[in-house]
Amino acid sequence: MILCSLLIFIVAIALPSMNQNIRTILYVRVTSIIFIYAGALAFNALYIQSIGSGIGIYSGFFQVTFISQLFDIFIFLIGSLILISWPYFTTESTVLERISKTREYSLIVLFTSLGASLLVSSADLISMYLSIELQSFGVYILSTLYRESESATSAGLKYFLLGSLSSCIILLGSSILYTYSGLTNLESIYNLISVNENTPNLQGLILGLVLIIVGYLFKVSAAPFHNWAPDVYDESPTVVTIWLTIMPKISILIFLLEIQSQIGNSILPIFSISLKNILLISSLLSLLIGTIVGLSQTKIKRLLAYSTISHIGFILLALAINTEQSIDSFLFYIIQYSLTNLNSFLILIALGYILPYYRASYEESLPDVNYISELKGLFFKNPILSLSLTICLFSMAGVPPLLGFFSKQFVLYSAMQSEYYFLAIVAILVSVISASYYLKIIKVLHTENKGIVVLSTSKGESYLSSLHSFMISTLTLFILLFIVKPSILLNSTQLLALSLFYF
Repeated sequence: MILCSLLIFIVAIALPSMNQNIRTILYVRVTSIIFIYAGALAFNALYIQSIGSGIGIYSGFFQVTFISQLFDIFIFLIGSLILISWPYFTTESTVLERISKTREYSLIVLFTSLGASLLVSSADLISMYLSIELQSFGVYILSTLYRESESATSAGLKYFLLGSLSSCIILLGSSILYTYSGLTNLESIYNLISVNENTPNLQGLILGLVLIIVGYLFKVSAAPFHNWAPDVYDESPTVVTIWLTIMPKISILIFLLEIQSQIGNSILPIFSISLKNILLISSLLSLLIGTIVGLSQTKIKRLLAYSTISHIGFILLALAINTEQSIDSFLFYIIQYSLTNLNSFLILIALGYILPYYRASYEESLPDVNYISELKGLFFKNPILSLSLTICLFSMAGVPPLLGFFSKQFVLYSAMQSEYYFLAIVAILVSVISASYYLKIIKVLHTENKGIVVLSTSKGESYLSSLHSFMISTLTLFILLFIVKPSILLNSTQLLALSLFYF
């Protein structure tokens, strides 16, 4: 479905007659419908009887499982929600209209989503690398899409250079695995190692595996491979940052889960210990760096970038433990992280069009909120958006009874049950400390500021679509009222975790 849509979009954009007659907003809306339809097709595939143990397709290049199919649906759903909220501009004379004419945005998000969908089902070194590159090249282009913005161009170049480095590390690890095993199918490699415990090539295979894991940790901005994330998030327009902070991470984390489940349950202990140590070290550094460095941030997207690094620390901790309960918390945390960040950035996009503070010329700037101080007194101007953002920030901080509290509780409980006491204590401490920079934003939101004059936006007037407002309200209520009916989501993640251990 996604591939056919890509071909149609390429033809539509290439033909001058169609390109002139079709408005940009229609490309975005059609792309959102495509995501919904693709998710419905993936949901329909769940009725296949033998999908629980996995179905190999395309000569074993991909392995379709319950988890891969359900997260395919989740990826397409999140993609459609991002595009549904795309802003609509009422005039054509401003820079806002010129950047919104970038029809290639829809094409690129289809490419990245296709790569993400393929990656979660990859079962071969070749398909794995091609999928991650298809996803990565799309987001490189996406971050440089707004050529009018010098900062966006700088962010895209930085992202491309460092992302290429991580791709080289993944390719090097794949080459080493193939050199020492003579195989590209991941399951065959696991089986070869498990029946040849005394193979002289064991160290080479461990090195190849470690390099692949390091490359993927680089791409999800886990410490100590996180330096690119704050700069790229901050310098990219918010409509691009919302995609970068959510979509690539979902597919990569699910792929790491599949590697961990295979290695932790079926092959040599030395492999399992090596992978676990890497994940635990990265988790510890992510928790510390994401929290401590985030305390000094004055730009809101840089602060959210360090917040993401801290959340990645919790996710990697759950992944490293590799028990039924920890995998359950791992899956739940990914869903919670995606929905909360989605809502937070949807609110930031909305604020970018209604709070043009501190700008000498509104028409020459991108509609983004950059500094935390720009949110000062928001509660007195727009209490609904202010309260929605406050709920999201409290959820990120882990304040009960919001959705984020339960995700952190489950990870900490699984860590304590598996006797990872030191990391559990560190995670509790950084959660308390990180609450301070979330509270800093909340304090600014509810502090009245009588000295700020809001510039007129009559020449660049825009409005939030009803769908955008509806998505913010729906996600906010879900985060707030999750405790009322938690069983649906909790039972689903528990069943997915069990399927990894008993199928």
